[in-house]
Amino acid sequence: MIIEILWIVFFSSLAIQLFYILILFGRFAFFYKQEPNKESSEKEGVTIIIAAHNERINLKKLIPLIFKQDYPNFDVMVINDRSYDGTKKILEKLMAIYPRLRTVTVDYTPAHVTSKKYALTLGIKVAKNDVLLLTDADCWPSTPKWIELMTSPVRLEGKTFAIGFSQYDTRDGFLNKWIQVETLWTAIQYISFALWKSPFMGVGRNLCYRRSFFMENKAFKGLWQIESGDDDLFVNLYANGNNAAAVINPESITFSEPKTTWKSYFTQKKRHFHAGKYYKTRNKLKIGWYAFSHLIFWVSAISLLILSGINQTWEQFLLILGIIVVRSVLITSVFRLARKKLEGKIQVFWSGFFDVIYIGYFWILGALGYQSKKVRWK
Repeated sequence: MIIEILWIVFFSSLAIQLFYILILFGRFAFFYKQEPNKESSEKEGVTIIIAAHNERINLKKLIPLIFKQDYPNFDVMVINDRSYDGTKKILEKLMAIYPRLRTVTVDYTPAHVTSKKYALTLGIKVAKNDVLLLTDADCWPSTPKWIELMTSPVRLEGKTFAIGFSQYDTRDGFLNKWIQVETLWTAIQYISFALWKSPFMGVGRNLCYRRSFFMENKAFKGLWQIESGDDDLFVNLYANGNNAAAVINPESITFSEPKTTWKSYFTQKKRHFHAGKYYKTRNKLKIGWYAFSHLIFWVSAISLLILSGINQTWEQFLLILGIIVVRSVLITSVFRLARKKLEGKIQVFWSGFFDVIYIGYFWILGALGYQSKKVRWK
């Protein structure tokens, strides 16, 4: 009786997994073709928004790179959020070099709001242009085409949101490999759903939307008390199949400085998972059904392998093992092709090992982040 139930559970979870891998994610990985870039002679103004807390070193690197962008009509707004590391002085020096660089200084954060949302709101309120392109101080654009490509859906297609991809810089070590795998996997999920006209999140390291929409909806109304979520929760709340588009082009992405210790990485991911508890129920289910079926698939598969070995039913053992191999080949193919479309690279570190590790990462770290009552930006 137990074996029969395990077989039912195994094939049910497999069916859900294949639905996600082949249809939801497969549409992006296997069938999506990059459309020719739409452009016009008139270039609507764009304001780059960067909230920075003690980011003197990173701003010194980032600002010159941004002003090498191949786009004629943009300015940069840096919100200096309570910095005490010399950020103000470096910004003054940079403004003397780059006239289109502007700053707003935040001296304190009111008790009833969260720091990054407050800083972003002050900067967005005085932004010069209606098209806003957000990134972080520890990021940098992959190419000079970043502004043009990331803002194209908003400027030329009437979209309110343009959702982009941001990868972490390559470093040595297992932690960095895991960070790159997890970041790519997250992007595969939210970009795939965006292509199905069902967006549920974006990342503030590479996100575009209109200032007028932000102001009309009273900034982060309803989100002030949540420390994180200035990006994914804002998109989750307002983006839909009609007003949002995913930007899929290796020349449109940004790179970020990766965490270098497990402690700092876990702190960051707990903050991200904490924001997930405030997603709309239907969006939680989009992620949850895959994660739950992923867990059940491996638990039932390993259980059946053990029982088949004990009972010496080698035909069943080989059948289960074969299904595991086929699923691994399919999901590895999704990763390879998705990375090529997002980053222009095809090598991936995904394997059965990472696939199993992801279960513990999602359910253990996710539970800690979901249940945590206090997280912080900086």
